[in-house]
Amino acid sequence: MIFYATGLLLVVGAVWLFNRLVRLRNQVRNAWSDVDVQLQRRHDLVPMLVEAVKGYASHERQLLERVAAERSAAMRGGTPAQRIAPEIALGQQLVRLVALGEVYPELKASGNFSQLSDELVEVENTLQHARRFYNGSVREYNTARETFPTLLIAAPLAFRPAEFFAADADARANVQVRLGEPA
Repeated sequence: MIFYATGLLLVVGAVWLFNRLVRLRNQVRNAWSDVDVQLQRRHDLVPMLVEAVKGYASHERQLLERVAAERSAAMRGGTPAQRIAPEIALGQQLVRLVALGEVYPELKASGNFSQLSDELVEVENTLQHARRFYNGSVREYNTARETFPTLLIAAPLAFRPAEFFAADADARANVQVRLGEPA
């Protein structure tokens, strides 16, 4: 009788651990979806912001081309790991683009540019929160799958580690804004 009770307890424990891993993995996927929505909002704002700047700062062509190229690269990535570097590069170029408002007073006074800049700042703030939630979910999931006894279930059932949305060492440095120079 004790043998059956022990076996039943082990099965119930294994099912509980499995369900916990599934819940945490789904939380990571949901968190990434939130990040992805904010990244898409940012991608949608970029062409409008570039067009607003073109009319006032047409000689900043290299910066505008770089922003467009970074946006295209960021949109091509599929997994979080493939999107991290292009998204960080795009963010750095957008800082330079928005900084043009400080150099060109008529651009800063433009209602369209001002509205788009404000929207971009809002998106970036929301994106920052979504990234934090995603990274917290990844941390919780990865910790759960690496701790005993959950690791006895995670490895054989192919629960793979999730990747953090983290900046590369180069991207952690302050963005240098040099207007009028190639980006």
